[in-house]
Amino acid sequence: MNGDRYACYCKLGDLLGAGDFLRQTRHRLHQHPELSFEEAATSSLVADKLGEWGYQVTRGVGGHGVVGTLKAGAGTRSVAVRADMDALPISEETGKPHASQVAGVMHACGHDGHTTMLLGAAQQLARTRQFSGTVHLVFQPAEEAGKNSGAQRMLADGLFERFPCDAIFGLHNHPGYPAGSFMFGAGAFMSASDTARIVVHGRGGHAARPHLAVDPVMITGSLIMALQTVVSRNIDPTQTAVVTIGTLHAGIAANVIPESATLALSIRSFDPAVRKLLEQRIKDLVTDHVRGYGGSVEIDYQRGYPVLVNSAAETELARQVAEELVGADRVIAPFGPVTGSEDFAYYLQHKPGCFLRMGNGENCPMLHNASYDFDDRNLTVGAAYWTRLVERYLDQTEAPSSISAS
Repeated sequence: MNGDRYACYCKLGDLLGAGDFLRQTRHRLHQHPELSFEEAATSSLVADKLGEWGYQVTRGVGGHGVVGTLKAGAGTRSVAVRADMDALPISEETGKPHASQVAGVMHACGHDGHTTMLLGAAQQLARTRQFSGTVHLVFQPAEEAGKNSGAQRMLADGLFERFPCDAIFGLHNHPGYPAGSFMFGAGAFMSASDTARIVVHGRGGHAARPHLAVDPVMITGSLIMALQTVVSRNIDPTQTAVVTIGTLHAGIAANVIPESATLALSIRSFDPAVRKLLEQRIKDLVTDHVRGYGGSVEIDYQRGYPVLVNSAAETELARQVAEELVGADRVIAPFGPVTGSEDFAYYLQHKPGCFLRMGNGENCPMLHNASYDFDDRNLTVGAAYWTRLVERYLDQTEAPSSISAS
């Protein structure tokens, strides 16, 4: 690759002076987290900053969504970059000075960091305007919603019609890998996510006379083990699938056999045929298993986020930008599949693009954990990455379809 050709684009050192601002912004967001559909203060902060820097700002897109648009030069191409803003209903246990000040709510997934990195890029792009074309910075609410999410709502509100783009990019931090490292995968990169709520009905009775009852707790205990065979004995071992039982609720007293027991399942897959087979096998197995013990069952099976599919050309460009910025030794490609799910997948059903992962520290607690915190070392790296990606993508001398491995 000709290094001189890319010398004008953003480098890590260009963002070092923004470090204090980015840390202060991230800590402010972390101290004041907002749940899905409640991101009023966060979106207001974002919109105000974008307005200060000269962006055309559109508020209230799909709820609390904000889009900042900036044009420079005579380029006709356009690109979108997205960050998510919502927090989770978890009580923080980090003990850090910037810990959440909202009881029972915290940024346990790092969306405060995602938002701050994109704000850092917004400031740098507005300052340098080292691109030719249009950039739309999409700050999305309600990624954690699970269904009827922020991405779906922004799309329904005409996101791509109102803010046309040729491609869209996004990222998520990834605990377990060094801060400032990047991971990429083309094709099916993150899983579809479905849920099932199962209510097993029996016949309640006295704990001392189980022969006169139909015990839904016993049925459910047996069903839990049977459900573990859905993947191991029905899905091709070369495919990836997960069935996890996340909740079990039954009874209120030791000497009472309850009338019912309730399970909640999370189901992950990467292939449409596998996704369909998982649904059918779970429904069939649960129905027959419960009936075999004399009980009855209700199954509420809900399809959630689809498989996230990265396009090849955009993923290759995103990988190249990361290698230029941090070096090939801090880039992993191919990486995945990732069994987590993302509503960014909905955007990729309409536009080409890439959703990538960024290391958040090798010893970082896992996502959705009360001890998790976003690594501030990523702030300037992520801001520089988004800046350079926009500059590279809107380079008129390139077209996505012509990008090849270096």
